[in-house]
Amino acid sequence: MNHSPLDAKLDALVGGKTATALAKVFGMKTVGDLVGHFPRRYATRGELTAVADVPLDENVSIVAEVLDVRSRPMRAKRGSILEVRLTDGSGGTITLTFFNQAWRERDLAPGSRGIFAGKVGRYRGTLQLAHPDYELFDDDTERDAEAWAKQPLPLYPATSTFSSWQMAKTIALVLPTIEGVDDPLDGVLTEAQRAERGLLPFAEALRLVHQPTEERDWQRARDTLRFVEALVLQAALLERRAEARSHRATPRPATDAGMLAQFDAALPFTLTGDQTQVGAEIAADISADIPMSRLVQGEVGSGKTLVALRAMLQVADTGGQAVLLAPTEVLAAQHLRSVEKVLGPELCALLAPTLITGQLPVAQKRAALLRAAAGQARIVIGTHALLQDNVQFFDLGLVVIDEQHRFGVEQRHLLHAKAENVPHTLVLTATPIPRTVAMTAFGDLDVSVIRELPAGRAGITSHCVALAEHPGWMSRVWERVAEELALGRQAFVVCPAIDAATLEEDDGSGIDASTALAGAPAGEGSEEDAPKRLSAVTDVVEQLRALPVLAGRRIEALHGRLSSDEKDSIMRAFADGDIDVVVATTVIEVGVDVPNASTMVVLDADRFGVSQLHQLRGRVGRGGVPGLALFVTDAEPDTVARERVEAVAATLDGFELARIDLELRSEGDVLGARQSGGRSGLRLLRVTRDGDLIAEARDVAAGILADDPKLAAHPALREAMTRRLDESERAFLDKN
Repeated sequence: MNHSPLDAKLDALVGGKTATALAKVFGMKTVGDLVGHFPRRYATRGELTAVADVPLDENVSIVAEVLDVRSRPMRAKRGSILEVRLTDGSGGTITLTFFNQAWRERDLAPGSRGIFAGKVGRYRGTLQLAHPDYELFDDDTERDAEAWAKQPLPLYPATSTFSSWQMAKTIALVLPTIEGVDDPLDGVLTEAQRAERGLLPFAEALRLVHQPTEERDWQRARDTLRFVEALVLQAALLERRAEARSHRATPRPATDAGMLAQFDAALPFTLTGDQTQVGAEIAADISADIPMSRLVQGEVGSGKTLVALRAMLQVADTGGQAVLLAPTEVLAAQHLRSVEKVLGPELCALLAPTLITGQLPVAQKRAALLRAAAGQARIVIGTHALLQDNVQFFDLGLVVIDEQHRFGVEQRHLLHAKAENVPHTLVLTATPIPRTVAMTAFGDLDVSVIRELPAGRAGITSHCVALAEHPGWMSRVWERVAEELALGRQAFVVCPAIDAATLEEDDGSGIDASTALAGAPAGEGSEEDAPKRLSAVTDVVEQLRALPVLAGRRIEALHGRLSSDEKDSIMRAFADGDIDVVVATTVIEVGVDVPNASTMVVLDADRFGVSQLHQLRGRVGRGGVPGLALFVTDAEPDTVARERVEAVAATLDGFELARIDLELRSEGDVLGARQSGGRSGLRLLRVTRDGDLIAEARDVAAGILADDPKLAAHPALREAMTRRLDESERAFLDKN
């Protein structure tokens, strides 16, 4: 078998040092990884980027001109500071600051143009680039000056250790090696169809997206690569769906007089219309001998777990077992308590709901494993510990995965392997997903939606507490908490950090430890104000206990470093009303249900994503008590961070927030185990923008697979699909 040029290892082409840096910083190991790192935008050498448009607290590369240079001595110690002001040509300026590098004054003469990179900050009211790097444009008189000035300049996603222009130079080294790469569109589209869509040969598109000579070059290249990406993804998802449906599942038909019927008869309320409809879809799926693969998405508090529990009871009525996989130990324990409460003692005796987590005491875990293996436990609830080899089942008939964005396809497969026949799979998410996202990220699943909320919810009022303009509002936040406690209610306070030096790493907060001291001015370091520290659970607990307005209140901490017993004990005491305020990390983000909790205070709210804030807000207002969510932030107005917080405060509509969320972050890894945002598994494709293209590619892929299920006549498409799956698997292994 011939190896594609895209599979060649990087070290032989770019050198060991550069290859190591690319692997460490970007996870790149092959030529395909590198040339698949596309420019985020294009500038021209004659362009002066508007300084007003640069986002605070983000690494950027801008095209600008040196306005003036000033050198001055440090005040508190020996050495000098060089300040370089850049202009965008319309009056806006941004400053570079260098310490003890006076020699750069010769380099950065007024009038010099180039690319300047760094993290945007604000210091004494002035925009600055922290840790700046730059590359000045050459004055090459032999070139056609006008053509050179107009040539698009690719600007790449970069870091402080690997700049945009370093990326461009490295990619230029490997581009000559890909001329013979096979085209995934060969045999897929006719020449006339390619011409109608304006699609280039694949190798040419890869070259022109990185080295365009005019604007039209990179536009046509991107159009081609977007279509290829959409086709590869949809073909892979459709093939996965077909493969799953080729297996046999054990039918689990509903009965007229079983545990499900007994449960329904005892319910003290009526199911919503959406719950009834989705429940019927699930019941029909698990009655068939084709494995169910269904995603149920619904608003926070819409009753998805109840729908899943009814499916578990239908499986139990046929002698089968159901497993519920939860992302955290707190949520798994919460699910167990909720299931036991809603089932009642008689059904619990028949079903023996059992918890399996990593931190269970040895004796309890051994007993739980025996109940699962013997079939005594008809409902098993747990965390990632359920994926371990020593966890076995007697007759696993249904896998329920709560909060799909915390798990991926790999975890589903590990659970499937524990059953004799492929079990039915039900995936739950409280993050509403637009149609094109569902088609892309969950194209191998059928999708059901629960929009209706149960009757009797009192609603939630949300506010953005903007400390940048109103620093005195913080005291009012704690007064509002005290007022709610005086009414007999309870409150959550959420922080991004555990203590002054440690961020929560095991609760899905998504916050990198490098942000703990974020916001430092790009000025004179220790001579100036200390950087702002993130709010930490241990600090906030002590601060609240010392507040006169909260005197006598029981305030406790909850985070991922506590033992399983400690976390469970705190949540039980909170649910019983023995604790007034829980100060926590996002370990309480999903599923925690305390109907008497009325208030959610999120400190440093700009450090969380839109989806996280919406999930956190959903922890209050769950009973007859009206909810209050206070999102505290000191982010500056008109920044992306502030925009996130204000968007969540402005609406309770999860589907609208999902749209905003997708515009502000990436879509996750749609093919593999990484399905949680962060570095997107999509490259040029964006589900918020390319819905029509995705739908078109899905139709094309469906036609190809209908005629050629094994893709025997489409080897280049098969190779591209395999490569993307391999990349996803590699990312999963690197992460775990």
